Amino acid sequence: MTLLRIFIAIEIPAEIKNAIAIQTSSLRQRAGNLVRWVTPENTHLTIKFLGDIKPEGLEPLAQAIQAVCRQQAVFEINVSGSGCFPNLRQPRIIWVGLNAPPDLGLLHGQIEAAMLPLGHAVEARSFSAHLTIGRVREPLKPADLALLRSALAEQNSGELGTFSVCSLTLFKSELRPGGPLYTPLFNARMGN
Repeated sequence: MTLLRIFIAIEIPAEIKNAIAIQTSSLRQRAGNLVRWVTPENTHLTIKFLGDIKPEGLEPLAQAIQAVCRQQAVFEINVSGSGCFPNLRQPRIIWVGLNAPPDLGLLHGQIEAAMLPLGHAVEARSFSAHLTIGRVREPLKPADLALLRSALAEQNSGELGTFSVCSLTLFKSELRPGGPLYTPLFNARMGN
């Protein structure tokens, strides 16, 4: 049986993706192939990664997402700043920051609760809203790590824009040699 690799996310408008690409272009050039960069078109805000799902499990997921979105009002997120997880000393994930109202945390919690009866455990880590733009290749030589730390420390991603969160999307992810391919399978509008 074919399983589908699935996640729930907020899509990011093209103008925000472009602003991120422009603002981080020097970082991408300096760090080069020390990082597996997320292509701008693949930038999204993951709400919940579900993993491998049987195709017949998609309809209950879509219904649960729709039920949550019906109760959710549209809200805005401001995109600004950048950093890395877990810290600058040991960078693993490079991100662009998000300033969001409590609505985002509530939405995340409602999705977690809606997925639990469908067999998807609540994420052990606390939700940290960010847009992943790169994953550090490991292991790095000390000189490469120093170069990456310097590039990250000098990165200044100021205000990159604000967008309205109007929907959630259920995505299929296919891992390919040239990078992942994300295909939207279902979109639930807020307040419908």
